[in-house]
Amino acid sequence: MKQATFVIIGGGIAGVSCAEGLSFLSPDKTIILISASPTVKMVSNVKHLTKMLTEFDVTEREIEALNETCPNVNVIQGFVKSVDPNRKYVYLENEEIVEYEKLCICSGAKPKLIYTNDEHIVGIRDTDSVKELQRRIAASKKVVIIGNGGIATELVYKIRDTEVVWVIKDSHISAAFIDPGAAQFFEERVYGQIEGESAEGPVKRLKYVISNEVNASGEDKTGAALGPDWHTNVDLKGVLQHNKKVTIEYCCELKQLFPGNEIKDKEWPVYVELTNGKIIGCDFIVSATGVVPSIDFIKDTGVELASDGGIKVDWKLESSLKDVYAAGDACTCSWDLADHWLQIRLWTQARQMGTYAAKAMHCSVKNEEFWQDFCFELFTHVTSFFGMKVVLLGLFNGQRLDNTYEILLRVTKGQEYVKLILKNGRMQGAVLVGDTDLEEMCENLILNHLDLTDVADDLL
Repeated sequence: MKQATFVIIGGGIAGVSCAEGLSFLSPDKTIILISASPTVKMVSNVKHLTKMLTEFDVTEREIEALNETCPNVNVIQGFVKSVDPNRKYVYLENEEIVEYEKLCICSGAKPKLIYTNDEHIVGIRDTDSVKELQRRIAASKKVVIIGNGGIATELVYKIRDTEVVWVIKDSHISAAFIDPGAAQFFEERVYGQIEGESAEGPVKRLKYVISNEVNASGEDKTGAALGPDWHTNVDLKGVLQHNKKVTIEYCCELKQLFPGNEIKDKEWPVYVELTNGKIIGCDFIVSATGVVPSIDFIKDTGVELASDGGIKVDWKLESSLKDVYAAGDACTCSWDLADHWLQIRLWTQARQMGTYAAKAMHCSVKNEEFWQDFCFELFTHVTSFFGMKVVLLGLFNGQRLDNTYEILLRVTKGQEYVKLILKNGRMQGAVLVGDTDLEEMCENLILNHLDLTDVADDLL
């Protein structure tokens, strides 16, 4: 049996961030990180764009790389079978037992596949699944992508020399992150990359009012956690000679699959029937329909779970089980959230939660008081869509505003898309596409709750 003051389950961004935080805060304590993979995800090239908005790279490194930077962290490769919160034991599938004083579950999430155990479907979640996707696309002429989140969006943009059919249940692309206006802005980039810059100047449309009569969704969406720029060094090139052809099927979902041998005049290995009645043949299907927390090993402990399947945690990221914490995709935040923060399962929040869980666990062992991190005051995320920088701040899609707010909009075709959301004269959120240099201003205006009624017309 192995013993440690702190035990972390998961070698992803949340788990490694937690281990690094604990190693720094508690250099005299023993730490064990259990990773299912022989590699761990480590953050590098951290760049602070504003006080709260951070850009960084995520690289997969050998386990030894973590030991070099955190000498009191012992990494065990293995699969967790179960947890006994009464005896404080973690049981591994190889029959090894690890005893803990404080446990943090950072086991991440797994793809929510439309069909399981079907050879024609690829789910994208980790490096291995990306390699499988790359292998299949290299021999493909046509692929169907189902899903409308960040991974689906980047796949459609990056795949070359392959015909793409993009199936989305929404009325516009990338609905988890952007509104129909931004979707229209990106439209040309969906069907083919823009070369050069537009000569058209910016177009302003001030005080665009959203009311309860408008069918604007305020539902929180989940996102994937492969890490930023996961597609950068991946060649997603098919066998066709032309660049690519993209067809988008809006407002529909997959109804059923047909093997090619069930179709008369078979041309493709598999066919999909959509809820709009269309039957489409393809070489294979990419399922990018979101993720579900990967916590099967702890469900039998009686731990309290949220409706989305995550482990419910309080403001200290502690679960209903004593001395058991959770961070990243595995958890669901169940305290009274700040006005401008919301949980979306993204790699940025995985890093923030992992680091914060380390502080909470350290202070619990030391019996010290601590305050919640300021990162939970404002939602911030920076990513890339269709080759353009995208910054999301606060209630960027009007979440939790009861569909009653105003929008300040500035669009320069092919260059930038700026959307500011105001309610009662105060900024609530922002979507900044392109090199706008507005992120720091928007962050400060949201956090300071300044009344912008008299200056709103001049903001853009």
